[in-house]
Amino acid sequence: MNCYELNAINGIVPIAVVTKDTYASWFATQNQLVQEWLRTTGFQAETGSIRLIPSATGQLTSVVYAVNSLTQMWEVGSLPFLLPAGVYQFENSAEQELNYALAWGLGAYQFTRYKKAINKPARLFLPASLKANVIEMMNSLYLVRDCINTPTEDMGPSELAEVTEKLAQDFKASFTQIIGDDLLTENYACIHTVGRASHDAPRLLDLRWGDAKNPRVTLVGKGVCFDTGGLDLKPSAYMLLMKKDMGGAAHVLGLARMIMQAQLPVCLRVLIPAVENSVSSNAYRPGDVIRSRKGLTVEIGNTDAEGRLVLCDALTEAVTEKPDLLIDISTLTGAARVALGTDLPALFCNQKQLAQDLIAEGDEQQDPLWQLPLYAPYREHLNSQIADINNNSTEPTAGAISAALFLKEFVPDNIAWVHLDLMAWNMRTRPGRPQGGEAMALRALFAYIKDRYASVIS
Repeated sequence: MNCYELNAINGIVPIAVVTKDTYASWFATQNQLVQEWLRTTGFQAETGSIRLIPSATGQLTSVVYAVNSLTQMWEVGSLPFLLPAGVYQFENSAEQELNYALAWGLGAYQFTRYKKAINKPARLFLPASLKANVIEMMNSLYLVRDCINTPTEDMGPSELAEVTEKLAQDFKASFTQIIGDDLLTENYACIHTVGRASHDAPRLLDLRWGDAKNPRVTLVGKGVCFDTGGLDLKPSAYMLLMKKDMGGAAHVLGLARMIMQAQLPVCLRVLIPAVENSVSSNAYRPGDVIRSRKGLTVEIGNTDAEGRLVLCDALTEAVTEKPDLLIDISTLTGAARVALGTDLPALFCNQKQLAQDLIAEGDEQQDPLWQLPLYAPYREHLNSQIADINNNSTEPTAGAISAALFLKEFVPDNIAWVHLDLMAWNMRTRPGRPQGGEAMALRALFAYIKDRYASVIS
């Protein structure tokens, strides 16, 4: 990872992070040369302004960078490409040291599978106390971004299986998959139906890690590697980003990596229904009825509501082991984006305290979540005249809620369940968050799981 320096070397340049309010007191502690330089160049500590401070002989000796708030990590995320080549270290950020280091690494990310990097980022020196945490966190978050950014031709169901298997090998986890018509034999009709029209066979990926005696944590990720909408075809403009419709799968792989790398005392299971929702002569149709793994019959009101179909079979399998905590993550609805915008993941949860704890962790980690209700009266919007449930709401409103209520049909109330409906994509480049695939709420989820099970002894 070329944005960090792991060894103490000579010539590390300090960065002073200041605000409009703290600048005067910091300025007063500087020597005459620094003060004169800042006066001469007209530095006013406006948010986002930066000054490179030279020595009397012209070498770069320090940097001052102005932010709106010292406690907000993202503002320093632009520095890797603002600064000239070299090695740097924040000089006054003991409380924010980890967050600043994370923002630096996230801001330095470039997706280079198909195009050479435009610029090399400046490097940040990581002291020994931060090395392991920051590097491993970055590796997990980069995994999520890389998977989402990769086009479907190179990240279809079979390639997603390869990524999952490689992750299992790296951490000595077990990996199995059920492929193609074997899904019908094993009673995963919904997963098979959604993916059967693709040349790349649908499959259910299953990763297991950890001691079976430990609390069970099960992660389910939507792995729709491309979504045409099926016969209810999406407009072309809506298809442009559909390589990211496996963002939920990428997220659970990233979270699983964090859990395994940290050796958390849990029994982890990861389930990913990996499909491509294609158009062909054998594509499923509006009006069809599928018998789900749970036994509930599902009328197809819209073939573009495919994510909930593949998730319902995976959730049905997940709950057979009565996990202590069940989390599913998906790019499920445009309605969640209409409600909360593209930056804020929608959280649905069947336990009040669990939801509150996750939201608090999101605030603490600067990785926010926002709760939407599992509003039971809206369940009637999913009624069907010929089946147990319809996969599409009869109402044009509350789409994220109706989708969550559909999934709730497959999770017993006595299992702690979290459903995240997120964008998994940055629509524009901002400090620390380049345009493209994005890991959302993962640091919050990992911190919660780590705190919850920290006292468990394997």
